[in-house]
Amino acid sequence: MTTSDAPPSPSAAESARAGAKPLKSMTGYAQAERVEHGFSMRVSVRSVNHRFLDLHLRVPEGFEPLEPRMRHIIRQRVRRGHLDVTLRYEPAGPAALAINEQVAAAYVQAVNGLRKQFGILAEPDLASIFRLPGVIGLPAASLDEELAKSEGVVILCLTEALDKLDRMREHEGASLRQELLGRLGRITELAASVRVLAERARPAFAKRLETRLRELLAETQLDPMRISQEAAIAAERSDISEELARLASHVRQFESVLATAADAGKKLDFLLQEMQREANTLLSKTPGHESEGVEITTLGLEIKSEVEKLREQVQNIE
Repeated sequence: MTTSDAPPSPSAAESARAGAKPLKSMTGYAQAERVEHGFSMRVSVRSVNHRFLDLHLRVPEGFEPLEPRMRHIIRQRVRRGHLDVTLRYEPAGPAALAINEQVAAAYVQAVNGLRKQFGILAEPDLASIFRLPGVIGLPAASLDEELAKSEGVVILCLTEALDKLDRMREHEGASLRQELLGRLGRITELAASVRVLAERARPAFAKRLETRLRELLAETQLDPMRISQEAAIAAERSDISEELARLASHVRQFESVLATAADAGKKLDFLLQEMQREANTLLSKTPGHESEGVEITTLGLEIKSEVEKLREQVQNIE
C-alpha cells in the first residue's frame, strides 16, 4: 500500500464530531480537595500502565464503609491501569480530636521495654508517639456522624479528581496518537519500497534459480520445460505480495482503531502482533543474497523496528 492508497486519518476534531472517545494514556496524576462541615477532604489519584485494572484504594481508619461506592465509581470511569487512590481526612481543629490513652500507653510501655532490654537512655518522644496509628483520632461517638456528613464530599472530591485525571490522560493520548500515526506512515513507506524491490527481484530470482537447477541437473534426462516450471514455482513461493497486502490491511485497521479509540489498547496490541508476524514471514521468504534481497531484508528489519516502537507506545494506551 502506498501513501496515496491509505485512507486519510481523521483528526481529533473529526473523531469527536463522529462521537468517538478520545484516546487515553494510562499515565497521569490528579488530586481534588474540599473544605466543608469543619473538615478538609483530599483525594489523590496516580495512574500508570497495566494490562488490566489494578486498583489500590487507601482510606483513613473509620472510612472503610465508603470503599465499595468509591471502587464502583472508579471502575465505571477507568478500564485499565494501575491506580493508587488515596483519601485523606483532616478535622477542623484539636477540639474535634480525642487521644486514645490505652493505645498510647501500650506504645509507651513497648518503648520502655525496649529501652530497658537494650540499655537505651533516651526518653520516648511524645510527638512521635502521637503520630503512631490509633493514638489520635476522632472521638468514637462522633465518627459515624462525621462519616455521614463527609460521604457526599468524598464522592465530589473523587469525581473531580477523576475528571482531572481524564483530562491529563486525554492530553497524553493525543500526543501518543500523533506519534503512532507517524510511525504507521513510516511502515507504509517502507512496505511500498519493499513491494517495488520484490517485483523487480522476482523474474531475476526465477532466472537465477533455473540456471542453477540446469547446472545441478545437467547429467539427468529431465525435460527443460519441467525445470523452468519448477523454477517458476519456487520463485512464486518466495513471493511476498500477500504479506505486504496483509500488512497494509493491518495498518488500515490500526488507523481505524485510533480514530474510534474505544478500548483501543488491547485491540492495537493484537494488531501489532499480526504486523510483526507478517514482517517475520516477509523476512523468511526474502530470496538469496543478491542486492535486491539484501535491500528487502534491510527494509524488513526497519519495519520490525517500527512495529516494536509502536508496541512500546501502545502499552501505555487504555
